[in-house]
Amino acid sequence: MSAHHTAPVRSAPIRTALRRAAATALLAWAASAGAADPEGAVTVLSATVADQRIEGASVELRRDGQAALAAASDAQGRAAFDPDALRDPDARLSIRKPGYAELLAQCPCDGKRYALSPALASLDGLRVVLSWDAPGVDLDAHLSYAGRHVYFQRPRGPDALLDLDAADHRRPETVTIARRLPGATYTYAVHDFGHRQQPDSDALARSGARVYVYVGQTLVRTYAAPAQPGNVWTVLRIDSDGRFEEIDRIAASRASADALGAELARAPGQGAPATAAEGENAVAANQRGETAYRSGDLVGAIAAYQQAIELDPGYALAFSNLGLAYVRKGRAAEAIWASRRAIALAKGAGAATIRAGAYYNIGKLYELDGQYERAMSNYLAARREKPDKSYDEALQRVSGY
Repeated sequence: MSAHHTAPVRSAPIRTALRRAAATALLAWAASAGAADPEGAVTVLSATVADQRIEGASVELRRDGQAALAAASDAQGRAAFDPDALRDPDARLSIRKPGYAELLAQCPCDGKRYALSPALASLDGLRVVLSWDAPGVDLDAHLSYAGRHVYFQRPRGPDALLDLDAADHRRPETVTIARRLPGATYTYAVHDFGHRQQPDSDALARSGARVYVYVGQTLVRTYAAPAQPGNVWTVLRIDSDGRFEEIDRIAASRASADALGAELARAPGQGAPATAAEGENAVAANQRGETAYRSGDLVGAIAAYQQAIELDPGYALAFSNLGLAYVRKGRAAEAIWASRRAIALAKGAGAATIRAGAYYNIGKLYELDGQYERAMSNYLAARREKPDKSYDEALQRVSGY
């Protein structure tokens, strides 16, 4: 736990020497924590190691998909730019370093801090990083699953860990699921601890809170706190089959931090997102992805499919295609995530075909990883959706293990 309490106030006079020592310590802390980040810079931190600055990260500002400015982070984790460029709302920030997932963020980003996530090895791993901008706001990450509750008072659970706990906006707060428990449902939420007795406060909505979700070595989703009053932001749920459900809703609660785990487990879900107004543009982006995929340009295909999904978060075919591209790229964990999103979102005349193909792709990835029971369950699900000889052959193949 970082600091959810108030230090006692001294009533006796403080001696000059003690006052000087305290001032020296405060200056040292401010220098290490970077209490005041300079204009014209972004700061790159580790999402899993407290106060670790990341040197040598490649930081780019992009406009219209093209790199406009680039810099490398220094020993303090800072990358310097023209302040006006960082304040451009049309610019997009990219931060990369080998061994870490690429971080993408929309500007304005002047003076902000961003946390890089080390790549995850597990096919069923997940990392969620919380950050916010507002001084004086104390937000907490909560993960509720299988009767467990991971948060600042209980930072460990089976295959889950609160890597970092932050009491202020200068540091990220990070939860990692090392490996999803079979059949378990996970709910992740953000609690405005500072306003736990003021459930109708809008401080959480105004905090600039962002949640970054990582699978494998990829940032798969970014959430911004909705403009709703309340002190609990229920962000996402992962169902018993590993499918993501985007709840993304703020509500008022008087539950204590400890009781919040049980409340989250009972929280209502939310249906699949409606088709976006930019549907035609999403279709065009998906078609560009298919063209790039057929030509062997996997990087271009993935970028186009991601654009289609940004335009239409309910576009099942784009998720299915993205899963295939990740398979060919060797990104197994990301392929499983995208395929599960396709399964959850598929509807209409072609839904069974999309679901069958997605289940088969998931099964093949588990088979290659030596997880034969999980492979078999997905092959069976594929055959239930749409019988096919390849599904029968896959079942025969894994039944021997």
